[in-house]
Amino acid sequence: MPTPSTDLYNLRPDLAAGYEEFSLEMDRRGFIGLQAAPQTDVAEFGGTFPIVPIEQLLQSPDTQRSPGSGYARGKFTFTTGTYQTKENGYEEPVDENEARMYGSWIRADELSSRRAFDAVLRNHEKRVSSLIFNTTTFAGAALTTAISTDWTQYSSAIPIDDVDAAVMKVYDNSGMWPNTLIISRVLYRHLRKCDQISNLIASNPNFNPTSKGIDKSTLSQIFDLPNVLIAGGTKSTADAGQAATLAGIWDKDYAMVCHLDGSEDVRIPSLARTFHWAGDGSEIGGHFEEYDEPRTRARIIRVRHQTDEKLLYPELGHLLTGAAS
Repeated sequence: MPTPSTDLYNLRPDLAAGYEEFSLEMDRRGFIGLQAAPQTDVAEFGGTFPIVPIEQLLQSPDTQRSPGSGYARGKFTFTTGTYQTKENGYEEPVDENEARMYGSWIRADELSSRRAFDAVLRNHEKRVSSLIFNTTTFAGAALTTAISTDWTQYSSAIPIDDVDAAVMKVYDNSGMWPNTLIISRVLYRHLRKCDQISNLIASNPNFNPTSKGIDKSTLSQIFDLPNVLIAGGTKSTADAGQAATLAGIWDKDYAMVCHLDGSEDVRIPSLARTFHWAGDGSEIGGHFEEYDEPRTRARIIRVRHQTDEKLLYPELGHLLTGAAS
């Protein structure tokens, strides 16, 4: 059977150029997946990686040396984990007839690429949220706490105390201080109305809400955590063709206090990471391609990437439940 000498699909970097600032595009859509599970590029599509036990990093060996003697030497050990990247992609057809008929109303290429791009990113977001807002992984008093007064009870809720207790749990478990709070946008809007937060701001001139009121930078000051990730992505749980049943990708009932590391070095502890393999042309967030489908007289726009999302150090996180029951 004859085979073509070149690929039948064309790269469409012009479509990808519509998303020049990838992190800004993610933020517009309320996606935080690549912040909650930072990207680590890998050379192979699957394999092993080192996991440095927390206790190895926190050892305090004797470093004093006497004249004529040698220096103390470390006996560094590590365990290994495995990853297996999987390709995720989505295609949108652009019918040539419709593109010409409605070209004055819509830019078919751009609309189709946005829909495909969104599908790939939204599913990555769902995979990361299922890792982190997970009551099976985060179970037991060391890893999870059921909030006694949920944060929708504005006058009696104590979110500062709840988060501070979770911070201490992470520190007690790992010896590392958490640097991030992950919440849904729904829970964020409840937090801004809690009396404990507004009273602290009113009594402390060091807290300076913006003109828009209490925002995530204010919450960062209040909770003494450098990063507050506010997830706004939405999903529909209804089947195709049915009326939408909408819910947040990140459950409004949960809040995660954790330590994240944004570098690509997997040897540096972080709650979770996104392993990305570019060996087959994948680009994180989406590789844009186009090919012709003569039978339907359409151009197919495809967006794809190849990743594996892994939770690496559960002890670097503490899950608060019942936050908006």
